[in-house]
Amino acid sequence: MLRYSFLIFLFFHFGALAQDDVLKYVNPLTGTANSTTKSAIKHGEGTEALANVIPAVGVPFGMTQWTPQTRLTEKKCIAPYYYKDPKISGLRATHWLSGSCTQDYGSFTVMPISGQLKTSAVDYASSYAHEDEVASPDYYKVLLRDYLITAEVTGLERSAMLKFTAGKTDDFYLLMTPNSDKDKGFIKIDRKKGEVSGYNPAYRIYQGLGQPAGFSGYFVIQFDRPFSKSGTFSGNQQYGLDSLINQKDLGAYLKFEMEKGEILRARVGTSFTSIANARKNLATEITGWNFDEVRKRSAAAWNKALNQIQVKTDLEKQKNIFYTAFYHSLQHPRLFTDVDGTYPKFAHQYENAVLKGTEYYDDFSMWDIYRAQLPLLEILQPQKIGAFVNSMVLKGEQGGWLPIFPCWNSYTNAMIGDHGTAFIASAYTKGIRGFDTQKAYQLMRKNAFEIPDKETYRDGKGRRALDSYLKYDYIPLEDSVPDAFHKREQVSRTLEYAFNDYALAIVARDMGKTEDMNLLLKRSSNYKNVFQKEIGSVNGRYADGSWATDFKADVKLPFITEGTPRQYMFYVPHDVSGLASTMGGKKTFEKALDSLFIKGEYWHGNEPGHQIPFLYNFTDSPWKTQREVRKILSEEYDDGIGGLSGNDDAGQMSAWYLFAAMGFYPVNPVANEYLLSTPLFQSININLQNGKTFTVQASADPLEMPYITSVKLNGKSYRKNYLSHQDIMNGGTLEIKLGKTPNEKWGAKDNNQPSGISNKAKK
Repeated sequence: MLRYSFLIFLFFHFGALAQDDVLKYVNPLTGTANSTTKSAIKHGEGTEALANVIPAVGVPFGMTQWTPQTRLTEKKCIAPYYYKDPKISGLRATHWLSGSCTQDYGSFTVMPISGQLKTSAVDYASSYAHEDEVASPDYYKVLLRDYLITAEVTGLERSAMLKFTAGKTDDFYLLMTPNSDKDKGFIKIDRKKGEVSGYNPAYRIYQGLGQPAGFSGYFVIQFDRPFSKSGTFSGNQQYGLDSLINQKDLGAYLKFEMEKGEILRARVGTSFTSIANARKNLATEITGWNFDEVRKRSAAAWNKALNQIQVKTDLEKQKNIFYTAFYHSLQHPRLFTDVDGTYPKFAHQYENAVLKGTEYYDDFSMWDIYRAQLPLLEILQPQKIGAFVNSMVLKGEQGGWLPIFPCWNSYTNAMIGDHGTAFIASAYTKGIRGFDTQKAYQLMRKNAFEIPDKETYRDGKGRRALDSYLKYDYIPLEDSVPDAFHKREQVSRTLEYAFNDYALAIVARDMGKTEDMNLLLKRSSNYKNVFQKEIGSVNGRYADGSWATDFKADVKLPFITEGTPRQYMFYVPHDVSGLASTMGGKKTFEKALDSLFIKGEYWHGNEPGHQIPFLYNFTDSPWKTQREVRKILSEEYDDGIGGLSGNDDAGQMSAWYLFAAMGFYPVNPVANEYLLSTPLFQSININLQNGKTFTVQASADPLEMPYITSVKLNGKSYRKNYLSHQDIMNGGTLEIKLGKTPNEKWGAKDNNQPSGISNKAKK
């Protein structure tokens, strides 16, 4: 019996060791400086020239992340950390939307200093050097050179532990500051408990700009040794008070007696509902003072998530880029529930609800992530996708309308389109559940058919310019789309609503709602109403049907979102064949694609073009997809600090890389089809949560043999140039034979090409 137990121990022990430690390939500093990629240099400008990611420490999809702070503000488009900034002013508990141009919220910062007490960040910020930094998903370490203090942090879902080592014997202070740009917030020192607590109220941007978001970032900080002196401050003004509220640059300081080499540990709990729940979250997740044990738990969570995809290559650089992209793809949406299921109700003012059996999430950068980041999780973590969709449905129920772009637990109506609908439809057609499908449908339908009253509309609810869209079957230039962060952009909105209508039509068909389906399918062709055949491009159109005359294909025009007409005219993911026909046929369509790439007008640094390289799969030259995708993988991603092509936008830019490197991409996520290209690696194993493994196996080194010559799926010849979602989820092996030159016959026949319509929708 003892021998048998020992064998069981060996099995589980070495089974656990068999999981690769892939954290060593992740560089969280990639993307923390201006992009140095080819298309970013040509097309990027302003904030779009930045990836705007941070070296975030925590666990996948965690409530709170930790980052070194080089910028004090929570203002829009300013991340907490930039690689080239010369000073650090603390370790920040952040809710920054990774890779975005939004805002931080509910954050607070902890900063150790020594010597004279200073309470203004301008005075106490410390110099540092990158050679003194260690950055990993589970851990960050830096030497604060002005104080000879080594600061370290590791984090879990709702809690973290900080560790400070004194490099000299001197007065040692810890400063804690809620980071409110509005001179709000609260902090309290409890001398008996040896604890500091507080909160930082969150505020809306975009629609509802400046209004309270209806919740705060709450925190509790505990220490492993007593402090000898304490107080509060507002900027340079110091007080002997134990609490302070709604003052400019407020904070608290604690003095500790520290000799050289001694260590101070702090453990922190966070919540979006109350200080009490922040304390409860901490007590549940971290019970002791073992920093290394907490770090091991964080590392284990990351390794478990990252090992769902295992790649084989002799080039370490490729693994560095791949797993760094994977890390960026697993940060959002953000957990909002406490350990007891409490969370702040969506679009309410300081009202909480309780959710049992699942979790509530927020921070959906929906215009970006419905394309690839969420579809990646639909493969890897379908159960979590069910919780994401359920969270969207709860938001719709609590706020009255399905949100377009829900962040900081509020309506924002940032960006364009209605891609909450696209996301829910994508999950639904894949058979993912965990949410009320009837409620989801009614909320999606309300967005597609109902026009809110003025007050509701101004609050960010409902589709922008829906009245014009329903009246004209496109949005005319006369409608400037007021009460929107993105005004005008009428052509882009028309194109995206056409896709959203298609997505809802597919759900309507599967649910037997025939009347809705027919109307929505008709509306899904509205993209044709902004395509001017005489110039072979989308163009602005007036209410009387006439066209804009100031058309320039390669200039950013006001009726296009963050791009040019040439870049945006390929956004018809649900009906690529119909678009090709509208343009004059497959050959004309292929020439238009050729022109985009030949002229250097493909811009990878923004999302509207992410599907374009894969569209050659709808032509007689699928090999051109293989050529262009390989070029983008090479030119637009690197393992240096400038190695992301533009705003990472909650992981979308990074998720594109993962799909492309694996050799398939969801041009139309609702159709459940993935268009093929050459994988970057010779072997890729996707370990699915259903216990199965899907393997992509290349016959040779893809860097030397870049073109597909033939394909087998589970040992049988496979002529199609796309995979179905079920092909992947069933597990098995995709064998790809590669060659140095294109096989122009493979995948070029009509019946081998993707349909653009889900299998269920064909009934």
